[in-house]
Amino acid sequence: MGNSKSNLQIVVSFLLGATISTAFFLFYLSGDSCGRSLELFSWNHGTKTNSPEVTETSQNLPLLLKQAATDNNTVIMTVINEAWAAPNSLLDLFLESFHTGDRIEHLLKHLIIVAMDRKAFDRCKLVHNICYFLKVEGVNFAGEQLFMKKDYLKMMWRRNKFQQSILQMGYNFLFTDVDIIWFRDPFLEISDAAHIAISSDIFNGDPNDLGNPANGGFLYANSSSKTIEFFNNWYLAREKYPGKNEQDIFDNIKREFSTKFDTKIQFLDTAYIGGFCDPKKDFSKLCTFHANCRVGLKSKLHDLREIFEEWKKYKAQLEDKSLSKNSTNAN
Repeated sequence: MGNSKSNLQIVVSFLLGATISTAFFLFYLSGDSCGRSLELFSWNHGTKTNSPEVTETSQNLPLLLKQAATDNNTVIMTVINEAWAAPNSLLDLFLESFHTGDRIEHLLKHLIIVAMDRKAFDRCKLVHNICYFLKVEGVNFAGEQLFMKKDYLKMMWRRNKFQQSILQMGYNFLFTDVDIIWFRDPFLEISDAAHIAISSDIFNGDPNDLGNPANGGFLYANSSSKTIEFFNNWYLAREKYPGKNEQDIFDNIKREFSTKFDTKIQFLDTAYIGGFCDPKKDFSKLCTFHANCRVGLKSKLHDLREIFEEWKKYKAQLEDKSLSKNSTNAN
Protein backbone atom coordinates (compact mmCIF):
# COMPACT_ATOMS: atom_id res chain seq x y z
CA MET A 1 0.00 0.00 0.00
CA GLY A 2 2.86 2.37 0.85
CA ASN A 3 4.61 1.58 -2.42
CA SER A 4 1.43 2.24 -4.41
CA LYS A 5 1.02 5.63 -2.77
CA SER A 6 4.64 6.47 -3.49
CA ASN A 7 4.27 5.46 -7.14
CA LEU A 8 1.11 7.53 -7.45
CA GLN A 9 2.92 10.58 -6.09
CA ILE A 10 5.68 10.10 -8.65
CA VAL A 11 3.19 9.90 -11.54
CA VAL A 12 1.30 13.00 -10.34
CA SER A 13 4.55 14.93 -9.94
CA PHE A 14 5.66 13.95 -13.44
CA LEU A 15 2.36 14.97 -15.08
CA LEU A 16 2.30 18.26 -13.15
CA GLY A 17 5.85 19.02 -14.20
CA ALA A 18 5.13 18.17 -17.83
CA THR A 19 2.04 20.40 -17.84
CA ILE A 20 3.95 23.35 -16.38
CA SER A 21 6.80 22.86 -18.87
CA THR A 22 4.40 22.71 -21.81
CA ALA A 23 2.54 25.81 -20.62
CA PHE A 24 5.85 27.66 -20.27
CA PHE A 25 6.90 26.57 -23.79
CA LEU A 26 3.64 27.77 -25.34
CA PHE A 27 3.89 31.04 -23.43
CA TYR A 28 7.41 31.47 -24.79
CA LEU A 29 6.23 30.96 -28.35
CA SER A 30 3.34 33.40 -28.00
CA GLY A 31 5.72 36.08 -26.78
CA ASP A 32 8.47 35.45 -29.33
CA SER A 33 9.92 38.75 -30.54
CA CYS A 34 10.20 37.30 -34.06
CA GLY A 35 6.43 37.17 -34.26
CA ARG A 36 6.06 33.38 -34.50
CA SER A 37 2.48 32.24 -34.10
CA LEU A 38 1.03 29.04 -32.72
CA GLU A 39 -0.85 28.81 -36.00
CA LEU A 40 2.45 27.78 -37.59
CA PHE A 41 2.35 24.63 -35.51
CA SER A 42 -1.30 23.74 -36.15
CA TRP A 43 -2.30 20.37 -37.54
CA ASN A 44 -5.15 19.63 -39.92
CA HIS A 45 -6.22 16.01 -40.31
CA GLY A 46 -2.72 14.87 -39.43
CA THR A 47 -1.00 17.24 -41.87
CA LYS A 48 1.21 20.05 -40.65
CA THR A 49 0.22 23.40 -42.13
CA ASN A 50 2.74 26.22 -42.11
CA SER A 51 1.44 28.55 -44.84
CA PRO A 52 -0.17 31.75 -43.58
CA GLU A 53 -3.45 32.86 -45.11
CA VAL A 54 -2.93 35.00 -48.20
CA THR A 55 -5.52 37.55 -49.24
CA GLU A 56 -5.58 40.32 -51.82
CA THR A 57 -5.19 42.90 -49.07
CA SER A 58 -2.13 41.14 -47.64
CA GLN A 59 -0.32 41.33 -50.98
CA ASN A 60 1.28 44.41 -52.46
CA LEU A 61 -0.07 44.48 -56.02
CA PRO A 62 1.36 47.93 -56.83
CA LEU A 63 4.82 46.67 -55.87
CA LEU A 64 4.42 43.54 -58.02
CA LEU A 65 3.33 45.66 -60.97
CA LYS A 66 6.28 48.00 -60.54
CA GLN A 67 8.61 45.00 -60.32
CA ALA A 68 7.22 43.42 -63.50
CA ALA A 69 6.64 46.49 -65.67
CA THR A 70 8.65 47.35 -68.76
CA ASP A 71 10.03 50.86 -69.30
CA ASN A 72 6.69 51.91 -70.80
CA ASN A 73 4.64 50.49 -67.88
CA THR A 74 3.49 47.30 -69.58
CA VAL A 75 3.07 43.93 -67.87
CA ILE A 76 2.34 40.47 -69.20
CA MET A 77 -0.28 38.47 -67.30
CA THR A 78 -1.70 34.98 -67.25
CA VAL A 79 -4.21 33.25 -64.96
CA ILE A 80 -3.91 29.77 -63.48
CA ASN A 81 -5.80 27.42 -61.20
CA GLU A 82 -4.74 24.19 -59.50
CA ALA A 83 -5.50 22.01 -62.53
CA TRP A 84 -3.59 24.21 -64.97
CA ALA A 85 -0.67 24.71 -62.57
CA ALA A 86 -0.10 21.05 -61.71
CA PRO A 87 3.30 19.56 -62.64
CA ASN A 88 3.51 18.70 -66.36
CA SER A 89 0.33 20.61 -67.03
CA LEU A 90 -0.29 23.83 -68.99
CA LEU A 91 1.78 26.16 -66.80
CA ASP A 92 4.97 24.13 -67.26
CA LEU A 93 4.51 24.03 -71.03
CA PHE A 94 3.72 27.74 -71.13
CA LEU A 95 6.87 28.68 -69.22
CA GLU A 96 9.05 26.28 -71.18
CA SER A 97 8.00 27.96 -74.41
CA PHE A 98 9.64 31.21 -73.28
CA HIS A 99 12.92 29.38 -72.71
CA THR A 100 12.89 27.70 -76.13
CA GLY A 101 11.42 30.63 -78.06
CA ASP A 102 13.33 33.03 -80.26
CA ARG A 103 14.96 35.56 -77.89
CA ILE A 104 11.92 35.93 -75.62
CA GLU A 105 13.23 34.46 -72.38
CA HIS A 106 13.78 37.97 -71.01
CA LEU A 107 10.01 38.60 -71.21
CA LEU A 108 9.50 36.30 -68.23
CA LYS A 109 10.69 39.07 -65.91
CA HIS A 110 7.64 41.07 -67.01
CA LEU A 111 5.18 38.21 -66.40
CA ILE A 112 2.74 38.25 -63.48
CA ILE A 113 1.07 34.88 -62.89
CA VAL A 114 -2.34 35.34 -61.25
CA ALA A 115 -3.47 32.33 -59.22
CA MET A 116 -7.18 31.75 -58.59
CA ASP A 117 -6.70 29.27 -55.73
CA ARG A 118 -4.17 28.61 -52.98
CA LYS A 119 -2.58 25.47 -54.44
CA ALA A 120 -2.02 27.23 -57.75
CA PHE A 121 -0.42 30.14 -55.88
CA ASP A 122 1.91 27.80 -53.98
CA ARG A 123 2.94 26.04 -57.21
CA CYS A 124 3.50 29.38 -58.93
CA LYS A 125 5.98 30.41 -56.25
CA LEU A 126 7.99 27.26 -56.97
CA VAL A 127 8.41 28.02 -60.69
CA HIS A 128 8.19 31.80 -61.07
CA ASN A 129 9.22 34.98 -59.28
CA ILE A 130 6.11 37.14 -59.60
CA CYS A 131 2.86 35.55 -58.40
CA TYR A 132 -0.41 37.10 -57.23
CA PHE A 133 -3.27 35.35 -55.44
CA LEU A 134 -6.63 36.62 -56.70
CA LYS A 135 -8.95 35.15 -54.10
CA VAL A 136 -12.68 35.02 -54.78
CA GLU A 137 -14.84 34.25 -51.76
CA GLY A 138 -17.34 31.44 -52.01
CA VAL A 139 -16.09 30.01 -55.30
CA ASN A 140 -13.72 27.09 -55.87
CA PHE A 141 -11.70 27.64 -59.05
CA ALA A 142 -9.19 24.85 -58.33
CA GLY A 143 -10.52 22.17 -60.70
CA GLU A 144 -10.67 22.12 -64.46
CA GLN A 145 -13.15 24.81 -65.50
CA LEU A 146 -15.43 23.52 -68.23
CA PHE A 147 -16.28 26.02 -70.95
CA MET A 148 -19.39 28.13 -70.22
CA LYS A 149 -20.24 26.40 -66.93
CA LYS A 150 -21.25 28.58 -63.96
CA ASP A 151 -17.84 28.74 -62.25
CA TYR A 152 -16.11 29.19 -65.61
CA LEU A 153 -18.19 32.32 -66.26
CA LYS A 154 -17.44 33.65 -62.78
CA MET A 155 -13.73 33.12 -63.39
CA MET A 156 -13.81 34.90 -66.75
CA TRP A 157 -15.65 37.92 -65.39
CA ARG A 158 -13.42 38.11 -62.30
CA ARG A 159 -10.46 38.08 -64.67
CA ASN A 160 -12.03 40.88 -66.70
CA LYS A 161 -12.55 43.02 -63.59
CA PHE A 162 -8.96 42.43 -62.50
CA GLN A 163 -7.71 43.51 -65.92
CA GLN A 164 -9.66 46.73 -65.57
CA SER A 165 -8.04 47.38 -62.18
CA ILE A 166 -4.58 47.06 -63.77
CA LEU A 167 -5.50 49.75 -66.30
CA GLN A 168 -6.81 52.00 -63.54
CA MET A 169 -3.48 51.70 -61.75
CA GLY A 170 -1.74 53.14 -64.82
CA TYR A 171 -0.34 49.97 -66.41
CA ASN A 172 -0.78 48.59 -69.90
CA PHE A 173 -1.14 44.83 -70.04
CA LEU A 174 -0.79 41.95 -72.45
CA PHE A 175 -2.95 39.11 -71.19
CA THR A 176 -2.24 35.60 -72.43
CA ASP A 177 -4.14 32.43 -71.60
CA VAL A 178 -1.90 29.77 -70.09
CA ASP A 179 -2.86 27.38 -72.92
CA ILE A 180 -0.83 29.52 -75.32
CA ILE A 181 2.78 28.78 -76.20
CA TRP A 182 5.12 31.59 -77.22
CA PHE A 183 7.67 31.46 -80.06
CA ARG A 184 8.54 35.11 -80.72
CA ASP A 185 7.85 38.56 -79.30
CA PRO A 186 4.16 39.31 -80.06
CA PHE A 187 4.46 42.98 -79.11
CA LEU A 188 5.90 43.55 -82.58
CA GLU A 189 2.48 42.70 -84.06
CA ILE A 190 0.55 45.21 -81.92
CA SER A 191 -0.07 48.62 -83.44
CA ASP A 192 1.01 51.67 -81.45
CA ALA A 193 -2.32 53.25 -82.40
CA ALA A 194 -4.43 50.48 -80.84
CA HIS A 195 -6.15 51.02 -77.51
CA ILE A 196 -7.12 47.34 -77.55
CA ALA A 197 -5.55 44.53 -79.56
CA ILE A 198 -7.23 41.15 -79.42
CA SER A 199 -6.76 37.76 -81.03
CA SER A 200 -9.30 36.29 -83.39
CA ASP A 201 -10.35 32.69 -83.87
CA ILE A 202 -10.80 33.29 -87.61
CA PHE A 203 -9.03 36.33 -89.09
CA ASN A 204 -10.62 37.88 -92.19
CA GLY A 205 -7.49 39.71 -93.33
CA ASP A 206 -8.38 43.21 -92.09
CA PRO A 207 -7.11 44.07 -88.58
CA ASN A 208 -9.49 47.05 -88.37
CA ASP A 209 -12.64 45.15 -89.32
CA LEU A 210 -14.90 44.77 -86.30
CA GLY A 211 -16.47 41.79 -88.03
CA ASN A 212 -13.54 39.64 -86.90
CA PRO A 213 -14.65 37.28 -84.09
CA ALA A 214 -12.75 38.12 -80.89
CA ASN A 215 -10.89 35.72 -78.61
CA GLY A 216 -10.10 37.23 -75.21
CA GLY A 217 -7.41 34.65 -74.51
CA PHE A 218 -4.82 36.99 -75.99
CA LEU A 219 -5.57 40.62 -75.25
CA TYR A 220 -3.57 43.84 -75.11
CA ALA A 221 -4.93 47.04 -73.58
CA ASN A 222 -3.24 50.37 -72.93
CA SER A 223 -3.96 52.45 -69.88
CA SER A 224 -5.96 55.42 -71.09
CA SER A 225 -9.26 56.98 -70.09
CA LYS A 226 -10.84 55.68 -73.30
CA THR A 227 -9.76 52.10 -72.67
CA ILE A 228 -10.81 52.21 -69.00
CA GLU A 229 -14.28 53.43 -69.97
CA PHE A 230 -14.54 50.66 -72.55
CA PHE A 231 -13.57 48.01 -69.98
CA ASN A 232 -15.88 49.39 -67.31
CA ASN A 233 -18.89 49.33 -69.61
CA TRP A 234 -17.88 45.96 -71.02
CA TYR A 235 -18.03 44.54 -67.49
CA LEU A 236 -21.39 46.19 -66.78
CA ALA A 237 -22.83 44.76 -70.02
CA ARG A 238 -22.80 41.26 -68.49
CA GLU A 239 -26.07 42.20 -66.77
CA LYS A 240 -27.68 42.83 -70.16
CA TYR A 241 -26.46 39.48 -71.52
CA PRO A 242 -26.82 36.94 -68.66
CA GLY A 243 -25.14 33.58 -69.17
CA LYS A 244 -22.63 34.97 -71.69
CA ASN A 245 -18.88 35.05 -71.25
CA GLU A 246 -16.80 38.18 -71.64
CA GLN A 247 -15.66 37.17 -75.14
CA ASP A 248 -19.19 36.82 -76.53
CA ILE A 249 -20.25 40.10 -74.98
CA PHE A 250 -17.18 41.82 -76.44
CA ASP A 251 -18.45 40.87 -79.89
CA ASN A 252 -21.88 42.24 -78.98
CA ILE A 253 -20.65 45.62 -77.74
CA LYS A 254 -17.46 46.29 -79.73
CA ARG A 255 -19.09 48.44 -82.41
CA GLU A 256 -21.17 50.55 -80.03
CA PHE A 257 -18.48 51.05 -77.38
CA SER A 258 -15.55 51.60 -79.76
CA THR A 259 -17.54 54.48 -81.28
CA LYS A 260 -18.91 55.79 -77.98
CA PHE A 261 -15.52 55.84 -76.23
CA ASP A 262 -13.40 56.48 -79.33
CA THR A 263 -11.30 53.35 -78.80
CA LYS A 264 -9.33 51.81 -81.64
CA ILE A 265 -9.51 48.00 -81.72
CA GLN A 266 -7.00 45.89 -83.62
CA PHE A 267 -7.67 42.25 -84.46
CA LEU A 268 -4.48 40.24 -84.58
CA ASP A 269 -3.54 38.20 -87.64
CA THR A 270 -3.71 34.44 -87.02
CA ALA A 271 -0.60 34.04 -89.17
CA TYR A 272 1.27 35.56 -86.19
CA ILE A 273 -1.08 35.07 -83.21
CA GLY A 274 -2.28 31.64 -84.19
CA GLY A 275 -4.33 28.77 -82.85
CA PHE A 276 -6.15 25.57 -83.71
CA CYS A 277 -9.26 27.41 -84.93
CA ASP A 278 -7.26 28.81 -87.86
CA PRO A 279 -4.05 26.70 -87.90
CA LYS A 280 -1.72 28.29 -90.45
CA LYS A 281 1.39 26.94 -88.68
CA ASP A 282 4.03 28.88 -90.58
CA PHE A 283 6.79 28.77 -87.97
CA SER A 284 8.75 31.46 -89.78
CA LYS A 285 5.98 33.91 -88.78
CA LEU A 286 4.22 32.57 -85.70
CA CYS A 287 4.66 34.44 -82.43
CA THR A 288 2.17 32.50 -80.32
CA PHE A 289 -0.13 29.51 -80.70
CA HIS A 290 -3.36 29.01 -78.75
CA ALA A 291 -5.13 25.75 -77.87
CA ASN A 292 -8.45 27.27 -78.88
CA CYS A 293 -11.13 25.09 -80.50
CA ARG A 294 -10.05 22.34 -78.12
CA VAL A 295 -12.27 21.25 -75.22
CA GLY A 296 -10.83 19.86 -72.00
CA LEU A 297 -7.42 19.99 -70.39
CA LYS A 298 -6.29 16.62 -71.74
CA SER A 299 -7.07 17.56 -75.33
CA LYS A 300 -5.41 20.96 -75.04
CA LEU A 301 -2.23 19.52 -73.52
CA HIS A 302 -1.89 16.72 -76.05
CA ASP A 303 -2.36 18.87 -79.14
CA LEU A 304 -0.35 21.81 -77.81
CA ARG A 305 2.59 19.53 -77.03
CA GLU A 306 2.53 18.30 -80.63
CA ILE A 307 2.76 21.90 -81.88
CA PHE A 308 5.58 22.55 -79.41
CA GLU A 309 7.52 19.53 -80.71
CA GLU A 310 7.05 20.78 -84.30
CA TRP A 311 8.43 24.16 -83.25
CA LYS A 312 11.50 22.59 -81.65
CA LYS A 313 12.16 20.54 -84.80
CA TYR A 314 11.83 23.71 -86.89
CA LYS A 315 14.35 25.50 -84.69
CA ALA A 316 16.77 22.57 -84.84
CA GLN A 317 16.61 22.57 -88.64
CA LEU A 318 17.37 26.31 -88.72
CA GLU A 319 20.36 25.79 -86.46
CA ASP A 320 21.63 22.93 -88.65
CA LYS A 321 21.34 25.12 -91.75
CA SER A 322 23.16 27.94 -90.01
CA LEU A 323 25.99 25.64 -88.92
CA SER A 324 26.26 24.19 -92.42
CA LYS A 325 26.37 27.66 -93.97
CA ASN A 326 29.07 28.85 -91.55
CA SER A 327 31.09 25.73 -92.22
CA THR A 328 30.87 26.29 -95.99
CA ASN A 329 31.89 29.96 -95.65
CA ALA A 330 34.83 29.00 -93.47
CA ASN A 331 36.10 26.64 -96.17
